[in-house]
Amino acid sequence: MSAAPGAAPVFQERLRGRFAPDVRATALPLLGAGAAAWLLSPWLALPLLALGVFAAAFFRNPERAIPADPEAVVAPADGKVIAVGECELPDGRKGLRIGIFLSVFDVHVNRAPVAGRVVALARSGTDFLAAFNPAAASRNVQLALDLETASGARVRVVQITGLIARRIVCHASVGEWLERGVRYGLIRFGSRTDVVLPAGAEPRVAVGERVRGGRSVVARLPEGVR
Repeated sequence: MSAAPGAAPVFQERLRGRFAPDVRATALPLLGAGAAAWLLSPWLALPLLALGVFAAAFFRNPERAIPADPEAVVAPADGKVIAVGECELPDGRKGLRIGIFLSVFDVHVNRAPVAGRVVALARSGTDFLAAFNPAAASRNVQLALDLETASGARVRVVQITGLIARRIVCHASVGEWLERGVRYGLIRFGSRTDVVLPAGAEPRVAVGERVRGGRSVVARLPEGVR
């Protein structure tokens, strides 16, 4: 665990336990309705129970062993890598973007890819394209969180909605220090999460690979900015 520089308050995880809190408003009512419907008809109950189990699985929140290597950039989400390539940073310079598509069967809890202080939070976008559509990265409703590492490197992690996903949850606030791999938010029902790194960052994944949030190493920051 790295130390927060200066007086930056350390972010405290709210996403703890085997399931995200959203399970109480989604899965539990369905499972309860299914149990009650069983008294009337198993055929009526089975669809409700199946939906309840699916919702519970969607909001599962597994513990993850974070790699010890302090120079590793970890995956911000579970899913399939759909983009690895050059992008333009907010200041006009070039950087590296790694995009991860989350299907409805993946864990949707988002994790900090590096340890750093939150320096900006910005919402943008108006569309709800399918998350695997390349245009989704710029057009979909999204929330970008900018982290500044202890050495001054800027890393952006972007929660992007999808065709079904319509709600982004982010618990982090500007000024807070996030440890690498900490669970800071989630996106409901199918989405995309991108990590944008400084020029010179070395990708450690390729398009088509599957990654696990907080556990898989997706890149390493360039020398001198770690």
